[in-house]
Amino acid sequence: MAGGPPPDPGDIFGQKKGGFMAGLLRKPEGASGLVHDISPDTAGWSYVGFSLYRLAPGERAATATHAREVILVLVEGHAHLTGAGQDWGLMGDRMDVFEKSAPHCLYIPPSSEWSATAATHCTLAVCSAPGKGSYPARRLGPEGISLTTRGQGQNTRYINNIAMEGRDVADSLLVTEVFTPSGNWSSYPSHRHDEDDFPRMTYLEESYYHRLNPATGFGVQRVYTEDGALDETMAVKNHDVVLVPRGHHPCGAPYGYEMYYLNVMAGPLRKWRFQNDPDHDWIYRRDNPAG
Repeated sequence: MAGGPPPDPGDIFGQKKGGFMAGLLRKPEGASGLVHDISPDTAGWSYVGFSLYRLAPGERAATATHAREVILVLVEGHAHLTGAGQDWGLMGDRMDVFEKSAPHCLYIPPSSEWSATAATHCTLAVCSAPGKGSYPARRLGPEGISLTTRGQGQNTRYINNIAMEGRDVADSLLVTEVFTPSGNWSSYPSHRHDEDDFPRMTYLEESYYHRLNPATGFGVQRVYTEDGALDETMAVKNHDVVLVPRGHHPCGAPYGYEMYYLNVMAGPLRKWRFQNDPDHDWIYRRDNPAG
């Protein structure tokens, strides 16, 4: 298989707690500056990287991409961006992610540098994965992104597809935003994408960057395998990140709180093919009788 089998849960973080992985829930390091810096090394996997900056006006973030491609997502606020030898000017629109408008995003190829200087308080996500240099630097939003509805009933959620398979813009990265209304579920029915067996399934590592509205709230995310070797349920709070190295990974938003998350996926093949948990697949078949 191109990417090899997924790593064993006991090896990823060097420890097990009651049969599940430790370290899936990552708390922010402080409230400003670089608050998340998740690399394949610190995650214990091979593809996905995720960093998050919370900048005050005038503060700057900058780094080189090396052998990785990067998608910069202005989650909130305005910043002056440069990258791959170009000045992209002032980018950003929404001051609160729950405005749900299309995000301003920028693709930066490998062997490049980028910088962001905050013009307002801003939250900048840096999504990365191995790159081949097949694609030039380009804006990925807000143009080309529109809020779409997925699911029905208490499974309704709203999607901003930044760089999913339908947009031929990256070598490895798949990036999307999801808004889950109060009392609803998403990434549901439970599904997994942890085998390199295209077209049946693709092996994709995944990270979730969570936000809650109001910010004092919490959400719930479960990461589990069908054999029970991994089964961890986490209360996620504002600015938390959850790592999904394998298994199913549904999310729930308690009544009274909206949930947002920014998904980053990557693996040996840039395609999203998954299978539902057989125990819950009846929900998908009921809601999608035509397949």
